[in-house]
Amino acid sequence: MIIRPAPRRGVYEIPFWDFVAHRELSLQHCGDCGHWRYPPGPACPSCLSTSYAWAAVAGRGRVLSWTAFHRQYFEELPPPYTIVAAELNEGPILITDLAGPDDALRVDACVELCYTDAATPDGWPFVLYQWRTASGC
Repeated sequence: MIIRPAPRRGVYEIPFWDFVAHRELSLQHCGDCGHWRYPPGPACPSCLSTSYAWAAVAGRGRVLSWTAFHRQYFEELPPPYTIVAAELNEGPILITDLAGPDDALRVDACVELCYTDAATPDGWPFVLYQWRTASGC
């Protein structure tokens, strides 16, 4: 089991992490203009509507950027590890670590989300999502 810092679970993040616990990525989708948004919040950044629903997304996208950390910033994350910023096919940008080696990464490389069991240092279990390279977007 992977040990990681506790995810932020504010009022708007709770539904997000509830879906991740079921190994599903769902994001807020504006009920008026159809804009997908991440991070979650009270109003659409595109039209300012407060109408939204949570809807499943594919969890696939293209790499925008990445960086490899060789210094330890969190006790639970021993270096080296790679963080990837990828644009989901639906539009929002999701940043998380990479599961596996980073030798296949390049701008526009296809990635998909994978899920694994994790726990906080004090033993609270949760599901972690990570990018992994994929053969197609």
